[in-house]
Amino acid sequence: MSGRADSTLRGTIKRVYKITSEHIEPDALFEWSLKPHHGAVVTFAGTVRDHSDGRRTLRLEYEAYAEMAEAKMREVGEEIREKWGIEDVAMIHRVGTLEIGEISILISVATPHRKNAFEACSYAIDRVKQIVPVWKKEIRADGEREWVERNS
Repeated sequence: MSGRADSTLRGTIKRVYKITSEHIEPDALFEWSLKPHHGAVVTFAGTVRDHSDGRRTLRLEYEAYAEMAEAKMREVGEEIREKWGIEDVAMIHRVGTLEIGEISILISVATPHRKNAFEACSYAIDRVKQIVPVWKKEIRADGEREWVERNS
């Protein structure tokens, strides 16, 4: 599965952790998340914005140690399972050059009730930024290229 969550897998796979160079398609991941016993699906989409620290950004470049990044996302998913009892978690992070408005990360958490889904999704993005080996370089309008701290 690349940046697309295959809806034919909807009933069989409970967790997805993937690094991809392809566009991330939120509708496909949302469809994957829908299950009859869920009353809530919360998604977080991190997107490329046109500014940072008061300066214009043209695009971002992401790099990752894919094998370890997927293992670390799986670790975050396991933390969510232990803390909230949530099985249906997905995290897809894009690498390569991303233009303004494109999705860099998409996280989906599906649960019977919304409170746990919101808490777990917020926890997931915070933990991904802390421990997943993905690096971001900002390409600025003034020509500067700057690697950005992981928690930003």
